[in-house]
Amino acid sequence: MLISLLAIAFCWKAVQNIFPLHLSASFKTQKDTGNIRIMSWNVEHFDILEYKTHPETKQKMIALIKQYQPDIACFQEMVGGDDSKAINYLGDFKRRLEFTGYYYSYENRFDFDQAHHFGIITFSKIPIINKQTISTPPHDYNSIFQYVDVIANNDTVRIFNIHLQSLKFTQNNLKYLDNPDTNTDTTLSESRSIIGKLKRGFLKRSTQSNRVKEEIDRSPYPVIVCGDFNDVPNSYAYCKIGDGLQNAFVEKGIGFGRTFSDISPTLRIDNIFTDKKFTIEQFTRIPKRLSDHFPIIADVSIKMNK
Repeated sequence: MLISLLAIAFCWKAVQNIFPLHLSASFKTQKDTGNIRIMSWNVEHFDILEYKTHPETKQKMIALIKQYQPDIACFQEMVGGDDSKAINYLGDFKRRLEFTGYYYSYENRFDFDQAHHFGIITFSKIPIINKQTISTPPHDYNSIFQYVDVIANNDTVRIFNIHLQSLKFTQNNLKYLDNPDTNTDTTLSESRSIIGKLKRGFLKRSTQSNRVKEEIDRSPYPVIVCGDFNDVPNSYAYCKIGDGLQNAFVEKGIGFGRTFSDISPTLRIDNIFTDKKFTIEQFTRIPKRLSDHFPIIADVSIKMNK
């Protein structure tokens, strides 16, 4: 028993990253005056692939965002276009969601189609005074991230929006993980595929997270980091980027906080980190399956001048 207790004590921080010991985690939809509400969500193309057969999904996503009224919304896997004839016209999102500005980062080589890009986007109701896209070799989708500087309550804040390397599991991979086949040939083939993708993903995310951390450390302003990390708490990417920051879920969340709807009921791979100059007032995860990720929201207040 003593050995077990010592092991738990040594790993206590890691345990809290996975399962914070909070008795409750109530969330008020009405935001308190002076707080900043941040939303992070992998929107999975904003349902553009099924806009004809299931147009209601996009409308439900928009309604959910409007219900919670974020001041800053960081979306990953955003498919959008600048032409008013585009199915996912960005001007329409801005108008309907009542944002005053946005910043979209993408690589033209990976455009969704002739009318739409594919990238990460930050919408804001707070004035954006500066914006930057950082792209590093090999300049693919996951090696791009962005930040915007906003003026909030007379203080400048830098908001990072990131999407680290995905595992690129196929439907066959996911099916095998959910229900492993006892057939030797199938087992060997799928196991090799999954192990290879895990290895490539870990290596790429380590490089990407190092680059993100370098940019965070360069920031002259307190930071908020949002995004799809495609990695679990206590992974290298999570610990590297989160070093010196606080995680909104760990501070105010409850349970396992699953954010990815497939594979495992414990996969929390989406995060909101903040500088310690912020107070995290409340946090929530919205378990509505409108994309393959659940949106997360945090209300924060600035205590720089307190």
